[in-house]
Amino acid sequence: MVRKLIFQFKYKPYLSDLRSVLSDLFYESLIQQEKFMQILETNPILVSIPLHKSRLQKRGYNHAQILAEDLAKRFGLSYVDLLKRVKKTLSQYGLKKDERRKNVAGAFVFINDKQQVIRDRYVFLVDDILTTGATINEATLVLQKAGAKNVWGLALARD
Repeated sequence: MVRKLIFQFKYKPYLSDLRSVLSDLFYESLIQQEKFMQILETNPILVSIPLHKSRLQKRGYNHAQILAEDLAKRFGLSYVDLLKRVKKTLSQYGLKKDERRKNVAGAFVFINDKQQVIRDRYVFLVDDILTTGATINEATLVLQKAGAKNVWGLALARD
């Protein structure tokens, strides 16, 4: 059910209808997790998985960014754009684990003028669906190389 809602949020014109529903689901699932609540005390920053500019132009919005911004507001945290997607990747849907990893290899770069924002900070990295973790792992490597103290992936659903 959640996967179907996420699909509609990503690919159909239901943004305004589904935004609050999915944000509420995400929020409610997170506050029930003890580890999340412990990390929350460190005042982490929220970052989302970016879309490639061509996909962003086609879709008109980044669904992961919207979810991350909503979570940041609800938890009183900062949302910061720290990553740029420089490689136009295939959709991960339908790819096998190894294909997913290769598909996103080198896809992200750190936005250089934001070095001070991330140095020694805890980061929550937000995406919609976690399948193999290839996308979040690749983005995590970039954030850690830029100086993040630790990065935790947050996904609304697991496939």
